[in-house]
Parts: sequence; structure tokens; C-alpha cells
Amino acid sequence: MGKVVLARVDARLIHGQVMTSLSKSAGANAIFVADNASAHDPFTKNIILGAGSRTGMKVRVLKEDGAVRYWNDRQYDDYNVILLTKTIETMADIIRGGVPIKELNLGGIPQKPGLTPIIKEVSISKEQLEILQDLSENYGVNVYFQAIPSSKKVTLKEAIKEFD
Repeated sequence: MGKVVLARVDARLIHGQVMTSLSKSAGANAIFVADNASAHDPFTKNIILGAGSRTGMKVRVLKEDGAVRYWNDRQYDDYNVILLTKTIETMADIIRGGVPIKELNLGGIPQKPGLTPIIKEVSISKEQLEILQDLSENYGVNVYFQAIPSSKKVTLKEAIKEFD
């Protein structure tokens, strides 16, 4: 049976930081990208598969509901998976769909008007904060904000203070 060793929300999906530092620190042997747009666009899918293949890890580009189906059907086989989504909402759907995730890393959500910066690389809305609180309280997910393993980790509890 496989497991998710790191769940990460990052609008960039696969990029150098994920490939090098995160995959090593997490002990992963597979990267699963759960993103409908990428799964339906052959060009984007090929870029992701190409970037991932250079790591020697198994890379899959799944539809968002496909990430849940693959867990329910095969428990991610024997893979130690880094699960990547572009949005908090998608990751929440996957967790609520039954994929067991112990830790959720928010590592790359760009600043936009109406969002509150938590760390330099991550800004969220009040609604997204409420989703993260639900995942923490009702699903036992340890939520934290951290761009790369060597940078400071900000807990959900600390992030909540940004909204007071």
C-alpha cells in the first residue's frame, strides 16, 4: 500500500524546488499532480511528465477526481507520493474524498488583491483559511506554510493571527 508522504499546494506544480529539495526530504519515489487543466492539456501534461522523468521518480498527471479514485481503487500502489495541486480547494476535495493526508504544505500561492500574505510565497483568502481550519480540525491534517524545507515553517495557528 502506498502513502502520501507530502501533500503540497503550489500554483507552479512541478518546478526545481519540488524536484530537488522536497522530494529528497520527503523520501518520495513518485509525484502525482492532481489538476484537471493539466490532465486535459497534452502539451502541459507532457511538460510535467518530462520534468518529472528527469528525477527518476514515477510521475502521474491525474484529473482531480482521479487522485481520489486511484486511492480508493489501489491505495497508490506501493508509491511514496508527493501529491501536488494548484489550489487549496482541490486539495480539500481530495482529502474529503478519502485520501489520507497527515501533513499539508502550502508552498506557492501568488499574491492577488484580496488575499492575505502568510509567507512571501503564499497568500490566502479568509475562505481558504476556513477550509484549512476544517481540514485541521475535522481531518487531523497538520497544515503549514513553507516554500522550501530550509525556510521557516509557519503553522496554521500562526497564520490565523494574520486575519485578526
